[in-house]
Amino acid sequence: MSRRTGGSRRPRPAAPAHNPECPCGLAETYDMCCGRFHRAAAAAPTAEALMRSRYSAFVRRNEGYLLRTWHPRTRPAHLDLDPGMRWTGLEILGTTEGSAFHSTGTVTFRASFRGGALHERSRFERVDGAWVYVDGEFLA
Repeated sequence: MSRRTGGSRRPRPAAPAHNPECPCGLAETYDMCCGRFHRAAAAAPTAEALMRSRYSAFVRRNEGYLLRTWHPRTRPAHLDLDPGMRWTGLEILGTTEGSAFHSTGTVTFRASFRGGALHERSRFERVDGAWVYVDGEFLA
């Protein structure tokens, strides 16, 4: 084994900062993506953004956010999130309406978990200007 002597040493590049991607699948860090919605620093601007943030809330077991973004007429009193559930990915399959110019919208998605997947078409409405989850239809 040879040993380098003399000459200039190049500095090693700094290790990249640990910036985990958001669980929702977008190429943003959690803090810049769904985390800002979870912290109430911003409101989801579209039904799809709310769907993604709710998926991330399930991944992180953020019951408060899930309840806060559920329509008052369909919201349960509490959630019993399974601590053993391991969500592994979200795929948005389609959307209808749900933009800043709409009052309702749907998002069809497949949420994968260890051992299977959930395929659903979720309905969203605006309440006092904010998008909220109304209900969902399980699809085959």
